[in-house]
Amino acid sequence: MLGEYRIEGRGAAEIAASVERAVGSGELEPGQLLPPMRELATRLGVNPNTVAAAYRTLRDRGVIETAGRRGSRVRSKPATTGRDGIRVDVPAGVRDLSSGNPDPALLPALAPVLAAVAAEGDRAPVLYGADPVEPELERVSRAGFATDGVPAGPVTVTSGSLDAVERVLLAHHRPGDPVAVEDPGWGRTLDLVPALGLRTVPVPVDDEGPRPDGLRRALESGARALIVTARAHNPTGAAVSAPRARALRAVLRAHPHTVLIEDDHGHGIVDLPLHPLVGVTHHWAFLRSVAKAYGPDLRLAVMTGDEVTVDRVRGRQRLGPGWVSRLLQRTVVRMWADGAVDGQAVAAAYRARRDLLIDALADQGVQAHGRSGMNVWVPVPDETGAVSRLLHAGWGVSPGARYRLATPPGIRITVSTLTPEETGRLAAAVAAAVGPGRGRVLA
Repeated sequence: MLGEYRIEGRGAAEIAASVERAVGSGELEPGQLLPPMRELATRLGVNPNTVAAAYRTLRDRGVIETAGRRGSRVRSKPATTGRDGIRVDVPAGVRDLSSGNPDPALLPALAPVLAAVAAEGDRAPVLYGADPVEPELERVSRAGFATDGVPAGPVTVTSGSLDAVERVLLAHHRPGDPVAVEDPGWGRTLDLVPALGLRTVPVPVDDEGPRPDGLRRALESGARALIVTARAHNPTGAAVSAPRARALRAVLRAHPHTVLIEDDHGHGIVDLPLHPLVGVTHHWAFLRSVAKAYGPDLRLAVMTGDEVTVDRVRGRQRLGPGWVSRLLQRTVVRMWADGAVDGQAVAAAYRARRDLLIDALADQGVQAHGRSGMNVWVPVPDETGAVSRLLHAGWGVSPGARYRLATPPGIRITVSTLTPEETGRLAAAVAAAVGPGRGRVLA
C-alpha cells in the first residue's frame, strides 16, 4: 500500500508530520491510499484515537481526504505540493514570458512618494491604538466602489488579495467545506483552498467569466463559497460581461447563503467596465489590490463587504498583524491623488500587446484567449510538449497545469513586456509547438 515508506511517530503530531514530510518529498504520491487507522495504530503500538487525531490534522491541512469506508488517501493536489513547483526554469538566453509580472516600465516611481510619506510619518507617527485604516484611503475607496456599483459596506485593508481571500474563508468555513473556484484559475487560490482544509469544486470559465451552468452545478452539489475574478482573470484574461453578470447573479440569488468573494485585482490596468456580482448573497467581500498597477511589493488590498464578514476579518487581523502599515496606505493614497499611474494608458498598452499576439496566433491557425489583463491563454493538445518545444525555441511560457483542475491543457503567455518585433516570431514558434489549427476553444 505504501511501498517502501514507513509512517513513524508515537503522538498524533509526529504521525501527521511523518505523512506530510513524505507527501512533500514525493515518497507518498497524490491518490495513494493510507493504512486504515486501526491497522496503523497496531503497527505503531499506539491507541487508534491517536492515529484518528493525526488523520484529522492531515485532513484539516488539506493533505489527505477521507471517504468513509473507502479509507483515507493523499489528496490529488495536496497543499504540501504547491503549484509553484509546476513551473519552467527559464535559462539564460531564453525570453521569459512565464512570470505573470507587470511591465516595470509602466510602474510608478516610488522614491519621491515614499520620501514624502516618511516625512509625514516623522511628523505624526502612527501608534498602537490608532485606526487601522487610513481615513483618506477609506474615503477614496468608498467613492470608487460606489461609482462601480459595488454595494456600500464597511472597509478594511489587507496585505493583498490572497490575504483577504484567506481571511474571509476562515471567517465563515470549517475544514471539509466545499468552495467553488474558477477552472482554470489563479494557482495560488487553487493551492490556498486545500491548504485551509477546504475542498475545491471547479467551475468552468470562458471569455466572459464563470459559466452559469457550472456555477449552478457547484452550488447545487453543496459548495458554500465562490471565489471569482471580476476582470483580468489569471490565466485566461476573462472579464465578467454585463449579460454574464446578470446570469451569475440569478444563480447566486437562488443560493443566498453562499459566501461570495469577488477579486478585482485588475483595477487600474483594465479598460473594460466592472459588472459586480456582490450584493445578492448574505455574506460577500469585494477586493481591490494595487499590485498589478503599482507594483507587487505594495502588499495592499482594500476590501469591503457585509458587516459580519468585515467585522470577522478585522477581529482576526487584530489578533495577528494588527493592521496593514499606514505608511503603505498613505503611499497608495498619494499615488492615487497624484495620478502616478495613467490607468487608461496602461490598460491600452496591455490591450495592444494582447491583441497583437492573439491576431498573430490566429494568422497561424492557433486560437487564443485574452480579453483583459496581461496574459494570453492558449489551449493546446499536449501541454508538456508545447512548453518543452517553446523552451527549445527560445521562449519560456507557463504550463497550464499550474492553473487548472478539470479543464483541458493550455499554456499561459505573459505579454506585459512583449514587443511588436517579437510577436510574429513568438506566434510562429507557438504554432510550430502546438501544430497549426490545433488550438481548442476554452472550456
